[in-house]
Amino acid sequence: MKVILGLLKASHFGPTMAVTVISALLATNLWWEGPVFVIAFGVFLGQLLVGWSNDLNDYSDDKKHNRTLKPLVNGEVTPKQLLRAVKICTPFAVIFNLFGPLGIKGGLIYLFGVGMGVAYNFYFKSTLFSPLPYALAFAALVSSIVISTDQTPPIWLITCGALLGVAAHFANVLKDIDQDLESKIKGLPQRLGKRASRIICASLLIGTTLILHSLVGNTPLLVIGLLAAAITTIAPNSVIFKSLIITVIVDLILFLNAVNSELSSLVI
Repeated sequence: MKVILGLLKASHFGPTMAVTVISALLATNLWWEGPVFVIAFGVFLGQLLVGWSNDLNDYSDDKKHNRTLKPLVNGEVTPKQLLRAVKICTPFAVIFNLFGPLGIKGGLIYLFGVGMGVAYNFYFKSTLFSPLPYALAFAALVSSIVISTDQTPPIWLITCGALLGVAAHFANVLKDIDQDLESKIKGLPQRLGKRASRIICASLLIGTTLILHSLVGNTPLLVIGLLAAAITTIAPNSVIFKSLIITVIVDLILFLNAVNSELSSLVI
């Protein structure tokens, strides 16, 4: 049981489940319940691989900075056990995504997004192009589900997926920028610094909110989303993530409402 819990923690369980739930809610607008569960499980397997590869690659750095909440550092799971889990999970992730409801086209696009997540962990994380895998991975996730119905994803869907992905990248890096620089991890947020990264993150979320509001007008959500995003540029560290979460929740509500409004006629 300890190893299982360690594996779940090493997958970055919160973000993994968030992406899984979002994919399930998106799929609900296009599929009936049976395929939705299969799609969500396939997405979950892919996110496990992204999270596990991240912890494997970061193991030495996590030890250096004594990040005892990480299961590899505190001994809940060993690198050998985590690597074995990756080897076991990989073929199942491929099978469920290629031969499930997503089909070959949708499955390949989603797996491309998973590949981008793994590529970020092992290469892009320390480069000027660190936001690129996030943009492509998030755009691939939302596009794969629409493409599985033999439809073309709308431009707004791809754009908002990419914007949210890049915003997630900047938000995720903010808390560790100082330690990353000590370890010579120099992705784009680290090179720009905390202040610029906050402004970019807020701007991306504001842009996403405005695009989605133009599709499904909701003035109260628009005001809340814009205010919370703006606060991230001036808020202390203890508040910034709360304001980011508020904005992301608002954007997700608008996003799902836009999907329901724009794509409901495609349900199969």
